Amino acid sequence: MFSKKAIRKFLFRWMVVNVVFILIKVTVEHEEAEIYSFFTPTSIFYYLTAMLFFMVTWEYNDRLIHKERKRGDLTLKNSMLIFAKTMGLLIPLSASIYYLALFPFKEEIGIICEDSAMEFWGNMIRASLLGSTVIFINLFYFSMKQREEMEKQMEDLKREMMASKYTSLKNQISPHFLFNSLNTLTSLMYEDRDLASDFVTRLASSYRYILDNREQDLVSLQKELNFLDAFVFMMNVRHKDAVSIKINITVPEEDYWIPTLSLQMLVENSLKHNYYSKEKPLEIQISNIGEDALVVRNNLRKRELKEQTTQLGLNNIKRRYSYYTNKQVLVREETDFFEVIIPLLDKANSETNLISIS
Repeated sequence: MFSKKAIRKFLFRWMVVNVVFILIKVTVEHEEAEIYSFFTPTSIFYYLTAMLFFMVTWEYNDRLIHKERKRGDLTLKNSMLIFAKTMGLLIPLSASIYYLALFPFKEEIGIICEDSAMEFWGNMIRASLLGSTVIFINLFYFSMKQREEMEKQMEDLKREMMASKYTSLKNQISPHFLFNSLNTLTSLMYEDRDLASDFVTRLASSYRYILDNREQDLVSLQKELNFLDAFVFMMNVRHKDAVSIKINITVPEEDYWIPTLSLQMLVENSLKHNYYSKEKPLEIQISNIGEDALVVRNNLRKRELKEQTTQLGLNNIKRRYSYYTNKQVLVREETDFFEVIIPLLDKANSETNLISIS
């Protein structure tokens, strides 16, 4: 019924309640007889209320933190909001119970105190201080946990980025890619020598770009589009009228950065996962959404692959982006189209992140 984790959490919190209750009892009650009187109505009442307040406050605070972490990172602003919300539950709850116990139902419960009003305010101050302490410790714990997770994620991303660089390079200079390019070039030499010469130039510039930027995880949008222009030219020559790739970018290309080879990877994914022919061409459009993002969109005619897709390329792009920004890579598939939206990275922020991780 209850998981081991839930039981361990409850037992730990119960232990904390007992320790705190004993410490308060020893501090507040100075006579030896009072210190060891754990089974009087007053002691039982304060023990049960302490248990209730601790458990409710702690659990509610946990839920608020988990909810906020699902939305994003814990920050000072949302941490203070979580603190306010938790105290907003604890104070009315403790005030209601202490008021009822010390005034209307004091005799029924059997609480012994000289001044109910003073006892009430003393209890409220104590509950508020203890609640604040629990909340701040809990927030500190999750903040440190978040920091450790981010450090681990950064280390994982470093390894993945290094792997992705060499994977992208290997994919581009693979014998299969080279064979197709040379095969196309051979045909062009007999059909159109001027086009063949242009094809060689574009092929050489593509390889030069890959080799020059193999150590760079981010490049300017301008560089990526220059490379993509050569890549698109080769794809158009190879597939002729079966593929149409249109680029419409209206932002200053030199002011934004994106992960190296990300656009090329998305174009290749479209070619890999769709049927296309002269009669039913594959149409790929690359455009921008204001100054926020790029959209790579293609009409959809899914190809049945022999092996199940792993979405390695998309996951690779998502993880690389997560290293530099909280903006998400969005994937949308409808009946007749498929599109991927990737954020545009501000040059200044990207350079700051690169310096900080190096």
